Amino acid sequence: MADFDAQPGRATPTDLSAAQRDADEFDLHSGLAGVAGLVTGARTVGDLLGSVAEFAAHAIPGVDGVSIALLQPHKSETGVQLVSATADFVGEIDRVQYEELREGPCITSMQTGRVVASGSLGSDDRWPHFGGRVARMAIHSALSLPLIVDGEVIGAINTYARARDAFGDHAVELGSRFAAPAAVAVHNAQLLAGARHRAEALQRALQSRAVIDQAIGIIRSRSGGSAEEAFNRLKQFSQAQNVKLAVVAERLVEEAVRRARARNSS
Repeated sequence: MADFDAQPGRATPTDLSAAQRDADEFDLHSGLAGVAGLVTGARTVGDLLGSVAEFAAHAIPGVDGVSIALLQPHKSETGVQLVSATADFVGEIDRVQYEELREGPCITSMQTGRVVASGSLGSDDRWPHFGGRVARMAIHSALSLPLIVDGEVIGAINTYARARDAFGDHAVELGSRFAAPAAVAVHNAQLLAGARHRAEALQRALQSRAVIDQAIGIIRSRSGGSAEEAFNRLKQFSQAQNVKLAVVAERLVEEAVRRARARNSS
């Protein structure tokens, strides 16, 4: 039997035919192949996670909707941010979970690092407010799979079903096998996005530095002072106008270019 945090006192079905198991295995391998084939390139993390959610919906049996959430400690009270959902009702469920009630299977899964399953949310005492709220939306089963990389939880795959007892040992096993490589794909996408952001920030800083140097040169040519004196004067302009130094420098350079063009055309 798979080791997971199941709803207390509720048995999960295990009687599946060989044909159904074979079909589920085929769907799982299709989903895993899809995740393995994901290439980040110019795609955003959100775009990639949308693909992961779609593959999860195909790979895990009994699913009616999937969401991917990431841990973002500084973005919300729960530290959880919904990034992608395969259906509107899933987005609404997770909005209630993360923003309104701040309880539910995904939050529990991220906190414990364990797979969490419920076959009757309306009677699940672990989340008395969330369970009843979602059951009234005609969603009765939930399966949350933590995304773990190097022992650290970075997010979770959340699956929901309208049927009761939709996720037993079989679904947990297949979902866990899907979640492991999915976590690596998500983590790599985050690393690439972070590297891209840092590279863009460095490029902007270099461009700003070049403009500031040009502005210093213009001030020196007009005043005959030193580079330090020109820089201090530029800072005074920045403080007096309450505008960033790079913006002041850019304006000064642009004005100098306009004047030069006007002289050349006259």
